[in-house]
Amino acid sequence: MATSQRLVVDPITRIEGHLRIEAEMNGNTVTKAYSSSVMMRGIELILKGRDPREAWALAQRFCGVCTLVHGIASVRTVEKALNYSIPPNAQLIRNLMIAAQFIHDHVMHFYHLHALDWVDVPAAINADPAKTASLQKSLSGWPNNSTAYFAGVQTKLKSFVAGGQLGIFANAYWGHPAYKLPPEVNLLAFAHYLEALSWQREVAKLHAIFGGKNPHPNFLVGGVPCAISVDNRLANYAGGRTAVNAAGLTLVSSVIQKMQDFVNQVYLPDTLAIAGFYKEWAAPYFGEGIGNFLVYGDFPDETGSNYKLPGGVILNRDLSKVLPVNLEAASEIQESVAHSWYDYSAGKNTPLHPYQGETTPNYQGTGGPTPPYDYLNVEQSYSWIKAPRWNGKAAEVGPLARVLVLYAKGDPATKALVDSSLSKLGLTQANLFSTMGRVLARTLETKVIADWMPAWNAKLRDNISHGDFNTFNDLKWDPKTWPATAQGAGFTEAPRGALAHWIKIKNGLIENYQAVVPSTWNASPRDAKGQPGAYEQALVGHTLAVADQPLELLRTIHSFDPCIGCAVHLVDADGKDLLQIDLAA
Repeated sequence: MATSQRLVVDPITRIEGHLRIEAEMNGNTVTKAYSSSVMMRGIELILKGRDPREAWALAQRFCGVCTLVHGIASVRTVEKALNYSIPPNAQLIRNLMIAAQFIHDHVMHFYHLHALDWVDVPAAINADPAKTASLQKSLSGWPNNSTAYFAGVQTKLKSFVAGGQLGIFANAYWGHPAYKLPPEVNLLAFAHYLEALSWQREVAKLHAIFGGKNPHPNFLVGGVPCAISVDNRLANYAGGRTAVNAAGLTLVSSVIQKMQDFVNQVYLPDTLAIAGFYKEWAAPYFGEGIGNFLVYGDFPDETGSNYKLPGGVILNRDLSKVLPVNLEAASEIQESVAHSWYDYSAGKNTPLHPYQGETTPNYQGTGGPTPPYDYLNVEQSYSWIKAPRWNGKAAEVGPLARVLVLYAKGDPATKALVDSSLSKLGLTQANLFSTMGRVLARTLETKVIADWMPAWNAKLRDNISHGDFNTFNDLKWDPKTWPATAQGAGFTEAPRGALAHWIKIKNGLIENYQAVVPSTWNASPRDAKGQPGAYEQALVGHTLAVADQPLELLRTIHSFDPCIGCAVHLVDADGKDLLQIDLAA
């Protein structure tokens, strides 16, 4: 297959999973891009024939990072299929757990995965610690703001550099001309990188209190696995359920406060400070690409409806209209495998709704040996990720989509925060449709969600104080009460975007199970119509300052926070199974 000059970036690092990007170049400028996941997912096949009530435990293994949200989507899927309501306390606890996942994930992504695209870490050894301390004091009241503190951080970094042991900072494009931060801002960001490592240990405690552990917290169809301790004892119960006592609830309040403090005094000020040096990355439509945005919604009230984070679709960047989303409609959400290493019984060019979804792998290899790489055969199949579409249109999911929907629907807190942040940066609403707009949106939604948490926590404590200890509804726990056949779609908003699972139940067992995850939307290959996915379109027009150091591509790809592990699994390059699981076990 004849090709133009191709730039191959494989693997993309500082993400979850395995991602390959190939870009057709005109000189140093990207004219077309192709996104390929190089591992296959097989969890859907493992779930067939199993009890729906245990699906969440296996569905969490779609990913090693997004375990909580897959558990939530799974239990909601079964509850929707069985028309199964849950108690108000369970809704509140789930909201708190999902919100904590957002805040934890977004902060960790910014500092440990994405900030290094903007922060030149070794350059911080040239910073003046006194100036960094002064900068910190000007940004917020964060207590780690002394000259001595930043001098200590700098000394630690100097020892790494001098010893040639940069560790996780060793392989990067340090000194690249696209880095623009002053040394003092580099030092500030590096210090907060280290602080975020310690901070995450504290925030993970909320999941451990309500779910028993983190990662892979426990869940339960019909509620949550934690009982409320009436006599204030912390005890273990049969079936892995634990009791949450007064001390646990007090710790939850403390964790929420620590989240808010770090977001308000570190994460938000750092984002605005760094963004101010990279305004060209906020040029309208640069790095944004598609212009269509999809949100399922999340954080229901105690009745299971009236979502705090509303769902909807924005087309062509038109914020005057938010269209509804229906996960049940056969024609609305469909997955194409025209350019994926799968087959459909109806043919590769016939997209399927997830209820009819099939997982039939057919690895066809790449386009043949072209040293030093085997280029992807982009005219045929080139990824283990399918191509989901909404009413036939590609869409972006994630923080930018959610902030735009909140903004378009007039959420007062979101509008005020977005407008004030854009004003501080000297930007306008159009600048949101960009790589930097996506980065900013992730930070802003973190603050919005963190500010929602105290109200849910207070309501939970108020319910308990008035004698409501119920966290589980067992009315439909017996499969004998279920219909012979049932189906349902359960959804949530994962940190990386809209996440939904679809289930078909027959005679009490799973007949079919499909998941369409955020990175399936964003990292999808082209569909049968040739429409590119969000990654592919977002990279068009990027120009590299250094031909063999594609820092610019990493900035935009990392702004999506790829989680390819959710979208793929478990087959080697020759199509051989790496793992077999006995469904009868």
